[in-house]
Amino acid sequence: MKTVAIIDYGMGNLHSARKAVEHVAPDVTVLVTDNADHIREADHVILPGVGAIRDCMAEIRRLEVDTLVREVSRDRPFLGICVGMQALMSRSEENGGVDCIGLFPSEVRYFGDNLVENGERLKVPHMGWNEVFQTIDHPLWHNIPDGDRFYFVHSYYAEAKGNADMAGRAHYGVDLAAAVARDNIFAVQFHPEKSARAGLQLLKNFVDWSGK
Repeated sequence: MKTVAIIDYGMGNLHSARKAVEHVAPDVTVLVTDNADHIREADHVILPGVGAIRDCMAEIRRLEVDTLVREVSRDRPFLGICVGMQALMSRSEENGGVDCIGLFPSEVRYFGDNLVENGERLKVPHMGWNEVFQTIDHPLWHNIPDGDRFYFVHSYYAEAKGNADMAGRAHYGVDLAAAVARDNIFAVQFHPEKSARAGLQLLKNFVDWSGK
């Protein structure tokens, strides 16, 4: 039986992510675990994350999850979600600047306190449904219409401009990378577990994905 491990480092929507994966793949074993051996043995791995990147990276480093992520993301399907995506970048502006795991070269930027578009001030954090436009053909977009809407909650974002790894683009005052992909790694800024049909389809696609 295929196993999906959701890495538990104390920061993330662990159980809602588990329930969503179990819903779309009832024949799969889903583990929420901090056990490195169990994570190494899993067929698919998910890195979730919520909250401040400083706190997330502090726990990731304390528990040596950064080393584990570098290891398991080399040879199997790997999915980062929300701050879990940001943690895969090189650095974040949040909390005065925080070095991240560095699997992707992008930096994470703050929307700003005066985000304005068409004369209207936009609220930060960006919270709610937003269109995501697919910038590459990828197995995780299977059966998801281009421009479908996903649910976001974030104040920081990976830049879209010049982002060679971008797999999906969204716009909220600025263009942002809603998804990035390289080899067997896919990561999303939005919350698929909160994104109704489209999000569940993406999680199903992830479980079905061979990583190629």
